[in-house]
Amino acid sequence: MSKNKGARIVITLECPCRNLINTNKRKKGIFRYTSAKNRKNTPGRIELRKFCPICNKHKNFKEIK
Repeated sequence: MSKNKGARIVITLECPCRNLINTNKRKKGIFRYTSAKNRKNTPGRIELRKFCPICNKHKNFKEIK
C-alpha cells in the first residue's frame, strides 16, 4: 500500500516583476522560489516577502499554480 500524501504540498512563488522583464537592467528571465504549505491551514494562495535578484529588492512573491 502507498502512503497518504498528507496535508503539506510544494508550492511555487513568483515575483510580480515578471511583466517588466524588458525594462530591468539586471538578469533576464523569471525568478521563482519553492516552498511548502499546509493545505488545511492555508487553503488560499499565499504571499511571502522574498528577495528578487532581477529587481534587486525585497518584494511580495505570490503563489502560482
